[in-house]
Amino acid sequence: MHTETVQFEGGAGQTLAGRLDHPVGDVRGWALFAHCFTCSKQAHAAVRVAKGLAERGIGVLRFDFTGLGESDGDFDSTDFSSNVSDLIAAAGWMEKTGRPPQLMVGHSLGGAAVVVAASQVDSIKAVSTINAPSDAAHVIHNFSDDLEEIESKGRAKVDLAGRPFIITRDFVEDLREANVTEAARSLGRPLLVLHVPTDNVVGIDNASGLFLAARHPKSFVSIDGADHFLGRAEDSGFVASMIAAWANRYLGGAQDDGDLIEQTHDVIVRETGLASHFQNEVFINGQRYLADEPESVGGSNTGPDPYAWVAAGLGACTSMTLRMYARRKSWPLERAIVRVDHAKNHAEDCDSCGPGDKIDVFDRHIELEGALDQDQAEKLLEIADKCPVHRTLESQVVVRTRLGTGSGKNSSQTG
Repeated sequence: MHTETVQFEGGAGQTLAGRLDHPVGDVRGWALFAHCFTCSKQAHAAVRVAKGLAERGIGVLRFDFTGLGESDGDFDSTDFSSNVSDLIAAAGWMEKTGRPPQLMVGHSLGGAAVVVAASQVDSIKAVSTINAPSDAAHVIHNFSDDLEEIESKGRAKVDLAGRPFIITRDFVEDLREANVTEAARSLGRPLLVLHVPTDNVVGIDNASGLFLAARHPKSFVSIDGADHFLGRAEDSGFVASMIAAWANRYLGGAQDDGDLIEQTHDVIVRETGLASHFQNEVFINGQRYLADEPESVGGSNTGPDPYAWVAAGLGACTSMTLRMYARRKSWPLERAIVRVDHAKNHAEDCDSCGPGDKIDVFDRHIELEGALDQDQAEKLLEIADKCPVHRTLESQVVVRTRLGTGSGKNSSQTG
């Protein structure tokens, strides 16, 4: 997948820094992600959930709120309301760039912020919260030991997650005045509440508060065994899959934002002009993939290189051929695993090659799982050489090239 670095103007005019995770395959929609209190767009939950959604066709903008991460501004001049304003500004930027967000997702205090902000963004069709408080003032307990100083002096330096932050009286008052529960009640959009039952940062009663306040359609999913910050990759992956499956009902399916193309040929390859000089979109049967080169040769490593695509074709064809033969024979092949390496070796055994010439060599290693006897296993290895792609690679191949006549972004007549 391709991740793009972006900047835009926040609610108070500061420059905010974001990452735009472009969707893989058909574009099902675009989402806006709000990170947790004092976190950033690079927090594990933000990155993993955003990329998990992008892998499922939902592009995501995640960004740093004012005064955090790479965004401009001072944290001590922000409050909950400024986070909401930044979200609305981010949605406006997405709209202007042709990616109006249909989904808002927020983690922890970011979840409370999206509940408040969503009703102020016309394009939003659905909202999801992850371990979110039903009352923004809930975060005050994070600095309760310093609350007296904040109240009396107007501000205090507070240690949060090992980092110092200035918390002001105005910040505290703004948290107290934010009515997240009422916002959930008047949201007017479908709401998905995800929460860890044993969350020791934001208790499960907050999920109950949001869920009971919201009107239908509303859903709840328990993230059993996880922690508040979704520290394990499998937990954030589960969250992404649940949100994507739920949101699909409301996003309206694939749309053409330039990532899709008319499938006029078996395979269409088109430069993206985004991540590197070498990144290309590959369209097969209406599905979109990426091809690229490794960073060592000037690429951005966002997809397989061309030879890896060829090796993948050989490996896939081999596995499918073995499966077809085993099924026809009713042999107990449970799974075939094909590993393919590619190299250019000196042509020592090539009669028609000159001195120093090299040939392409694909080393194929096949593992067969199941209660196969020795004769069956050896026969399957013999059958592997009969896979159509194997035969193509070892036969004389003709490539005809001609100049296409099409033009424009959806032109696919390139020969």
